[in-house]
Amino acid sequence: MSYRIEIDSADGRIDAHVFTPADAPGALPAVILLTDIGGLRPCYHEKAQIVADGGYAVLLPNVYYRHGHGAVVPEGKSFRDEDVRPTLFKYAAQLTPAAQRQDFAAWLSAVDDAPEFDSATVGVVGYCMTGAFALRMAAWHPERITAAAGFHSANLARADDPDSPIHDVESIQAQLYFGHADGDTLLPPEQIARLDQALAEAGVHFCTELYKGAGHGYTAKDAPVYDARADARHFKRLLTLFEECLGKAA
Repeated sequence: MSYRIEIDSADGRIDAHVFTPADAPGALPAVILLTDIGGLRPCYHEKAQIVADGGYAVLLPNVYYRHGHGAVVPEGKSFRDEDVRPTLFKYAAQLTPAAQRQDFAAWLSAVDDAPEFDSATVGVVGYCMTGAFALRMAAWHPERITAAAGFHSANLARADDPDSPIHDVESIQAQLYFGHADGDTLLPPEQIARLDQALAEAGVHFCTELYKGAGHGYTAKDAPVYDARADARHFKRLLTLFEECLGKAA
């Protein structure tokens, strides 16, 4: 079950959807689920409902609300189309750490205010570019974020990036899980190693797993690299993390 809400933020009103199980017994542990670079679309609504059916209330915000509400990819087009990608890259480039900081605060206020959420514990999961968002959210809100995950994440630990989220990991109190795509050019082995080292040195409880043979975007059903087996594993790992850290509906 889902419904649409709007969330006040410093840069405008964020359109978002709230997902719950059909038989929700009351307020449920809170999860914030973030889309990949393609933005809101059916396969992410499906992801959010699957997580919700695991016993959670899920907030799915539009990360591109500054440019309009709803889907940003035109109907009948793909986020991978050559005439669509430049717009998405332009929008994504404007999601700076400062913009993310504003949005994180707004999302947390939303789960505090909506009756479906028990926001005593909050989990967050990101895909592709938003894997970094999940990591930053855990670092910037250690008192709120209990679990954070990233799948086929991009650019988590570039050596030449002063804004890399690895510079903030010392503050993380959450348990982390990362499911990396094998051979992903957006997160090559040297970045994975750099991130793992930073997390280990900071004493963060984390798990890194390499999905052998899976390509970048392996959980996106509308992508040519979609991998059903890897996608199923991703849900298993994600729901296990949330159950361990957030609990679940009875």
